Amino acid sequence: MPNPVKSSQPIHVGVGGWTYAPWRGPFYDKGVKHADELAFMSRRLGVVEVNGTFYRSQTPATFRKWHDETPDHFLFALKAPRFTTNRKNLAEAGDSIDRFVASGIAELGDKLGPINWQLAPTKRFQPEEFESFLSLLPDKAGGIGLKHAVEARHESFLDDAVAQIARRHGVAIVLAADSDYPRIDVATAPFAYLRIMGTTESEADGYAPSAMDGWASAARDMAAGHKNASIASAASGPREVFLFVISGFKERNPQAALGIAGRLDSSSRPGRHPKKGTERP
Repeated sequence: MPNPVKSSQPIHVGVGGWTYAPWRGPFYDKGVKHADELAFMSRRLGVVEVNGTFYRSQTPATFRKWHDETPDHFLFALKAPRFTTNRKNLAEAGDSIDRFVASGIAELGDKLGPINWQLAPTKRFQPEEFESFLSLLPDKAGGIGLKHAVEARHESFLDDAVAQIARRHGVAIVLAADSDYPRIDVATAPFAYLRIMGTTESEADGYAPSAMDGWASAARDMAAGHKNASIASAASGPREVFLFVISGFKERNPQAALGIAGRLDSSSRPGRHPKKGTERP
């Protein structure tokens, strides 16, 4: 078996959310209190995609609490509010974007990962509107640099112009895989945002071992800037990689995420990039 490609950028593997009753037992140890589930998860995975920000506003105190109860390496990817993205004209979303960015997300500090601007499945690609929307996305929140990703779920976004526009703004296009949504595999930003949705009840760990091998390999290749032939990932320069096991048979998503993370080389696992002066024993 050939040696795996060495990743030159970090790879973060996680799931969506942390509050899900069926995870108590298979993932959360017996006796872990509901209030301690985020702390538990953050010590086993490297990132979580927060779905709650999609449905309702959070307070600065909430973001601060999340920051304080997780270890230094952990990251939060936030789903932007549906009131912003599920609208007729995205070019008119400026006020809504500003309210979200000013809602306290900067309290996450250097634990703030990418923001996923998930579009409605019925939202069609219109070049001028899409470019106008991306131009509204700010570079910073409270002095914290922002990473933006757009999850386009209508087949009209399978258009070369999407990548051209996204590259001009340094915005990633979410790669949605193992699902009924269009798979848009383009490199448009210094990071990659993957949402894989194919876990099944028939697999003990959600995904078959060969599938987890494939996704770990694809993540390494994206981080190293190489094309992965088996997954058909877009070749590009090295990118930081965020990979989320989402939807599918949700009960097994943590096991699948742990399985993929365990296949990555040690330099890409959570907790291997502590900030100077914050190393833990």
